[in-house]
Amino acid sequence: MKIAVSGASGLIGGALLPALRADGHEVMTLVRRTPRTADEHRWDPQHRRIDPSLLADVDAVVNLGGTPIRPRPFTAGYKERLVCSRLDATTTISEALAAAAAADPGRPRVLLSASAVGYYGDTGSRTVTEKDRAGSDFLAQLCLQWEAATAPAEAAGVRVVHLRTGLVLDRGAMLVRVLGLVFRLGLGGRMGSGRQYWPWISLDDQIGAMRHLLTADVSGPVNLTGPAPVTNAEFTREFARQLHRPAVLPVPAFAINLALGEFGRSSVTAGQRAMPVRLEESGYRFTHPDLPSALRAATARRR
Repeated sequence: MKIAVSGASGLIGGALLPALRADGHEVMTLVRRTPRTADEHRWDPQHRRIDPSLLADVDAVVNLGGTPIRPRPFTAGYKERLVCSRLDATTTISEALAAAAAADPGRPRVLLSASAVGYYGDTGSRTVTEKDRAGSDFLAQLCLQWEAATAPAEAAGVRVVHLRTGLVLDRGAMLVRVLGLVFRLGLGGRMGSGRQYWPWISLDDQIGAMRHLLTADVSGPVNLTGPAPVTNAEFTREFARQLHRPAVLPVPAFAINLALGEFGRSSVTAGQRAMPVRLEESGYRFTHPDLPSALRAATARRR
């Protein structure tokens, strides 16, 4: 397949590109800066500009673009960047794919477009699947708009998959780096009540699932989360066990919310007990089906 990838400079994109090339695919990346290699092609999602010829003969697009969501307060300016970067990138790609499909309607095309399990909002201990509705907080409504921006491609007959990704576990992930430092100093513990579910997935399975979904007969939302969800208390206990450190210093919810504001309330002390129903029904088999194996891989030291 010929595959275009946007947002390839992040954790997921950095692992996806070599995996796709190893599978024998022809891969091109969309970049906002001056291209450095023949595989890179410039576009301007902020102004919704892209050379129409770039996607004319692609079989698939993996859309990972968007300002990273960091553990920091959601100021008005930061919220605007989070929303605009996602909607601009997704709309630009979706409209370009729709034009390509109109010019060559016989070619099957697929768009794998990033989203997040934050789509569901805080769901407590209730199990959620792809059939559940969007939540009402900022991140949930952001995901709702983000997914809706693929409408032009869907209307043109492109198979669209919304990748509702959980917390990606890898030694390079910010979550693992930050928690690793805290726990190695002996300062780790549950966050808030610890009863909130943290929907995790290993980077190996994030990439494996995306490779699978390029050709699987699936469209619409797909939860990219591990099949054995755990609470924050269980997550932090296992994290400590992998590092041979204690997990005895809980961080109270009020401190998290005071420091991080809306981000803390929606992404740290809240959570989703999300299940990867559609992914498993499509035949995907996890490399890391449980948290211990995923964290073992994510915390292993480089040799």
